[in-house]
Amino acid sequence: MPGVEAAPERLPVDVENQTQRRPVDVAVGVLIDADGRFLLTSRPPGKVYEGHWEFPGGKLEAGETVEQALRRELDEELGIRIGAALPWQVELMDYPHARVRLHFCKVFDWAGELQMREGQQMAWQRLPVQVAPVLPGTLPVLRWFAAEQGFAGPTCSEIG
Repeated sequence: MPGVEAAPERLPVDVENQTQRRPVDVAVGVLIDADGRFLLTSRPPGKVYEGHWEFPGGKLEAGETVEQALRRELDEELGIRIGAALPWQVELMDYPHARVRLHFCKVFDWAGELQMREGQQMAWQRLPVQVAPVLPGTLPVLRWFAAEQGFAGPTCSEIG
């Protein structure tokens, strides 16, 4: 109709995903001892997922590399100085409270006695892990270990 402008096309709005959550980068240390065991620590009292088991580490601060953050976090949490931090895998986890990009690094060399400076517990583990509950962000690492060790198609009960 001349002189009447058509209304602009309206697109559906996805209300649940209006804001894309930007991931928080986290450096994670997968400490492996001479016997092939790996270290899990419990989430400290008062933190989200308190008591769940995970690999130690923490958020990158402004301007830090993954390795710098890992060195700082493992000193703060465990009282150790690490040698080489070997980049291994990166995994994106979407928790209800935060979206995190986990940068997993294998660590075979460290100095100092392990101290649980945040009131957490520690446990040296092999597959299948003997501690529970395990933080969801820890499960991919257990699957990677299972694949490296030749487990055929592990289920959650076999790895944790």
